[in-house]
Parts: sequence; C-alpha cells; structure tokens
Amino acid sequence: MNEQNNTKVESFDLDHTKVKAPYVRMCSVYNGEKGDMVTKYDVRFTQPNTFEMESTGLHTLEHLLATYLREGDKDFANAIIDVSPMGCRTGFYITLWNKWEASFVASEVTNALKKVLTSDIIPAENEIQCGNYRLHNLSLAKEYAQEVLNKGLNDKFFE
Repeated sequence: MNEQNNTKVESFDLDHTKVKAPYVRMCSVYNGEKGDMVTKYDVRFTQPNTFEMESTGLHTLEHLLATYLREGDKDFANAIIDVSPMGCRTGFYITLWNKWEASFVASEVTNALKKVLTSDIIPAENEIQCGNYRLHNLSLAKEYAQEVLNKGLNDKFFE
C-alpha cells in the first residue's frame, strides 16, 4: 500500500479491509459557490478484495439501476445525477443533488433491486443508446441483485 499518496481521493482514505458489504455509505458532499449541494454515495455490493462482479452483470445492473431508481420516490428520482459502476467492480457510486440519509438511499436501491429480479429486458441495450451493447448479462445481474437482497442493504458498513 502506498502510504505516501498525496492525492485527495476519498475512497483511497477508506480502509477497505474494515468495511462489510453490502452497504450504502455517504462518501462525499460537495457545496457549490451558489449554495447547491451534490452528494456521492458508495453503494457496495460485494466485499472489497474478495469478490468482484463480472463486467457483463455489472454493466446490466448499471442500466437497470439507472432506470429503476428513477421510477421510485419522485423527489429522489429527480435528485439523481448519475449511477456509475466502480472500477474495482464491487459496487456503484450514486451521485445526487442535495444530501440524503444513507438509509433512505439503501431503501431506494433495495426497491430497485427487487424490480431487477422481475425484469425481462435491459433498458438501452442497443448500439445507439449504449457504448458496449453486447456486454450484458441479465441473468447475472439478477444473481447479483438477489445476493444483495438476501444479505440486506443498509448503512452499517464497518465490521
């Protein structure tokens, strides 16, 4: 581990050996010059450095979560800026306008994951709307969703 890292990247300050997935963690709050606020959440599906999601399932989950989170609570849906997979393939970042309780974000993600289980389509799975439309696996996305639902998603992230 590089102890002399001088960059200020929030996730690099997180001790990944002490967190217990799955969880939702508020990781960054940014305040704009005109009073606007943007908050980023770490939505961890799998245990860091133990298991990573395959790209096909992760990509499909990205499409499904981006869709189904916008079908939930209207205020929450309107606050969504972005849903992005983590490069380590252990979860997602969700970026929202304003500040939301991590437990509420966990509830909205849980509701979206329940919809994933009943989905028979992958939104925007075509070459016009997706930059890698062949990289999908609905069955695997459902498997990942079920695993998180079985364990329970909450805002308690330390062992």
